[in-house]
Amino acid sequence: MANLTRTLRHIPLTALLGMVLIALYAVVAIGAPLLAPFGEAEIVGAQFEPWGGDYILGTDALGRDMLSRLIWGARNTVGVAVLTTFLAFIIGAVLGLLAAALGGWVDMGLSRLVDLLMAVPALIFTLLALSALGPGVTNLVMVIAVLDATRVFRLARATAMNVMVMDYVEAAQLRGEGIWWLIRYEVLPNIAAPLVAEFGLRFCFVFLTISSLSFLGLGMPPPMADWGSMVRDNAALITFGDITPLLPAAAIAVLTVAVNFVVDWMLHRASGLKE
Repeated sequence: MANLTRTLRHIPLTALLGMVLIALYAVVAIGAPLLAPFGEAEIVGAQFEPWGGDYILGTDALGRDMLSRLIWGARNTVGVAVLTTFLAFIIGAVLGLLAAALGGWVDMGLSRLVDLLMAVPALIFTLLALSALGPGVTNLVMVIAVLDATRVFRLARATAMNVMVMDYVEAAQLRGEGIWWLIRYEVLPNIAAPLVAEFGLRFCFVFLTISSLSFLGLGMPPPMADWGSMVRDNAALITFGDITPLLPAAAIAVLTVAVNFVVDWMLHRASGLKE
């Protein structure tokens, strides 16, 4: 408890602001059914109604309430991004730790497979995969998770290999400890900080990738509310000086910056550098 209090007392303002914003997004995403005035696909008025009255932020091209769509978009876009990042970390971290711990042909085979996947530009690979598999949340999550798992694999393998050559790991091996014991009690505690920081960075990349794909029409299928598709659907309003399409874009940007504030602070703490 004392360590937590001391950490919170020395947290920089940027990281504190990032945490507050992330918490706010989480509340909106979890409480979307209670906070949204209308359903995410409910047509409540005429198309492109102005701000004010019953529709605080107006309506979109189909007459759906923009405020409700933004709130539901937090639930869908952020929720899918978190799920995808978790899946990418489970795949990448487990395989990376196994490659570092087992070495030999296991390390060689997994590393070459990862190199092959990383050799193809991620956006092109994603577009080809989704075009072949078809749209859908499941396909979207699986394709992006597999691609981002390659980055997690590289980090987990590199950091774990640095730990595996330490004397205390060799001592544990001489005692007869198994691979999973070594990974759980010797390797993971010593690489947790960079992995947690990488989770934040991966989330940002996944979040932006999902929004980009939705803007291109290959993300979440309609009528799901998604910030990327909301920018595309209402882009015509920019011509008339209406900033409505910028609202979901701003929601994407603010969350990305907030996560990066927290990640930068965590990386600084993990580095051991002093202020």
